Amino acid sequence: MTDIKKLFIRTYGCQMNVYDSERMAEALGAEGYVETDSPDDADMILLNTCHIREKAAEKVYSELGRYKDLKAAKPDLKIGVAGCVAQAEGEEIIARQPMVDLVVGPQTYHRLPDMVAKAGKGEKVVDTDFPAEDKFEELKARPKARRGPTAFLTVQEGCDKFCAFCVVPYTRGAEVSRPAERILREARDLVEKGVREITLLGQNVNAYHGAGEDGDWSLARLIRELARVDGLERIRFTTSHPNDMSDDLIAAHGEVDKLMPYLHLPVQSGSDRILKRMNRSHTAEEYLRLIERIRAARPDILISGDFIVGFPEETAKDFEDTMALIRAVHYGQAFSFKYSPRPGTPAAERPQVDAAEASDRLQRLQALINEQAAAVMAGMVGREIGVLFEKPGRMAGQMVGKSDYLHAVHVTADGIAPGDLRRVRITEAGPNSLAGALV
Repeated sequence: MTDIKKLFIRTYGCQMNVYDSERMAEALGAEGYVETDSPDDADMILLNTCHIREKAAEKVYSELGRYKDLKAAKPDLKIGVAGCVAQAEGEEIIARQPMVDLVVGPQTYHRLPDMVAKAGKGEKVVDTDFPAEDKFEELKARPKARRGPTAFLTVQEGCDKFCAFCVVPYTRGAEVSRPAERILREARDLVEKGVREITLLGQNVNAYHGAGEDGDWSLARLIRELARVDGLERIRFTTSHPNDMSDDLIAAHGEVDKLMPYLHLPVQSGSDRILKRMNRSHTAEEYLRLIERIRAARPDILISGDFIVGFPEETAKDFEDTMALIRAVHYGQAFSFKYSPRPGTPAAERPQVDAAEASDRLQRLQALINEQAAAVMAGMVGREIGVLFEKPGRMAGQMVGKSDYLHAVHVTADGIAPGDLRRVRITEAGPNSLAGALV
């Protein structure tokens, strides 16, 4: 019988990293590892890293420094770095932190059990290849008995857009779409384990073009087939690029009941000059017309977005163009960041905006976004909406779930269990969540 060992995984960044961490835990589960919530009693610590945010690599090194005493006290403890920082830094990680035993790129985690075996023999292992084999199909995982009501499912990886600020094409590689039947098979397996909502993931998820039985399928075709899976009640997808928002995908928002009325569609800037410098390949006007078409197909859809403030050479006029676009769209929520250079990207070499000015612009933009988001949430009061309940709340008898529009909703009532999909009348809008009563 395989000895039981304890695995601690810390996940940074996007939903795709959450999905990857789950798959890595399953792969190591087949080798006798069980997950623990504490690094102190772990036999292996794995950091699944993200390279998007500012000083991402330095934060990983800082985190590793916290484990030095733990490694000294437990020499057999294995420490690994996975994900996009691992891909970007490679052997430099072990050079700077010799206590690290393995470095795993985001395309090679299916090889993790073999890497762990080599590390167990004292080898230092670095694998940041872009292998030809399908990592998802090669992965040998121990089946999980049950899952929560929601799950992520990666359908597409990599990016061919080469935005001037982004490292994803270098850390995740070129766009690759998984075959449709493999996705459908995994979706059915998730539903059998208790999942009722699946979020399809990809760096450019709406560029999906996976092989199907009758040629390549679009994301819209995949969604329509997933909607036929018995027991799957909700479908979402993220993250999309405006240039890949096809006619059939727009139509699906109005025609597929299981496709939720929520769309994350980053624009990054409202200035045509800055959009061109970002290499976004669309204009602000084209984005606005696209939003109009989407809302014509699904009038109640909630639009979410991403914004980068203080991009190199951004002027006060460029920033005001962004604010004008936000007022025109009226976002339900958005994620906004102050630009920070990523080594190796074109924008990193350009004249930078004054840091204090960029911070001021970010505060102003976030204030507008928060005002819009609060107005959208207030507009939910009195409405009947679907809520998929996920877990108990903080108060006795309270259950918490997500609405059709991805808002957190809490209800106090008897007879609600995780996985229940119920109609709820919203009674109150708070700063971060909605309160409601069962209909």
